Amino acid sequence: MQARRILDYVFIMLKGMAMGAADVVPGVSGGTIAFISGIYEELITSINNINLSLVPLFRKDGAKAVWNKINGNFLASLFLGIFISVLSLAKFLSWLLENEPILLWSFFFGLVVASIFMVAKEITKWNLGSILVFIAGSVLAYFITELPVNNNVESLPFLFLSGALAICAMILPGISGAFILVLLGSYKTILDAVHERDIKIILTVGVGAIFGLLSFARLLKWMFNHYKNITLALLTGFILGSLNKIWPWKKVLETKTFGEKIIVVDDVNVLPGTFEGDNKLMLAIILAVLGFSLIFILERSASKK
Repeated sequence: MQARRILDYVFIMLKGMAMGAADVVPGVSGGTIAFISGIYEELITSINNINLSLVPLFRKDGAKAVWNKINGNFLASLFLGIFISVLSLAKFLSWLLENEPILLWSFFFGLVVASIFMVAKEITKWNLGSILVFIAGSVLAYFITELPVNNNVESLPFLFLSGALAICAMILPGISGAFILVLLGSYKTILDAVHERDIKIILTVGVGAIFGLLSFARLLKWMFNHYKNITLALLTGFILGSLNKIWPWKKVLETKTFGEKIIVVDDVNVLPGTFEGDNKLMLAIILAVLGFSLIFILERSASKK
């Protein structure tokens, strides 16, 4: 890999900020942002390099060799961006989600539609297998967005599993980790644990997340190495199926309050003309086009680089 300059790591940090911002919005995946910004495979490879082989490497060549092996500068820059985003942009996006949901969803809808084309064009050969996997991925993602929400669960083994599944969803394009926690009924428990500094629950979820991240990254890396077209078709399907969740105009049927957060747990998509209230159609279209165009602008600038 070509040596990177400090400016390159600044851009990686900004991509991390975009990933963190996306993960705050239930229905949008940080993995989608990683893919369309051109760092997805490097992220999976870098995470996959974190394994037990690092122990003898550390004993033999020291910490610097381990840092280089796991692509430490890349991971540190990316996760710093995610951390900064969660602490800063997250609050702004949460405000938009509560006060201007149509405009926020419109921007993300355009962005995600464009990302479908971006991922699909990486498939070098479409055949019956990749088409079937694409359809299966779309149906599965759509089915996940339609699942009923479970009640609050506090079992430690279940919270471990929740952490593992949520982190997998966060790095999987098209599926939101935050939304998975809501579906599993773990969202309130984890949110309360963070507010109350419940170390036992936080550590359980954290260990589950680390386990899920390392094991799932290994699976994704293997799939990219051996079945790249099939894997890309599956990811494209996931992104397409997730559009159901981020359609801007919805009729809310049921909400749940988690502390200061109000999460929609049941709604139905409606056409702009049948939306109750101001549908903000023109501004929504402009933002959707802006989100759509942004992906191709980023891709063109990345290809020039």
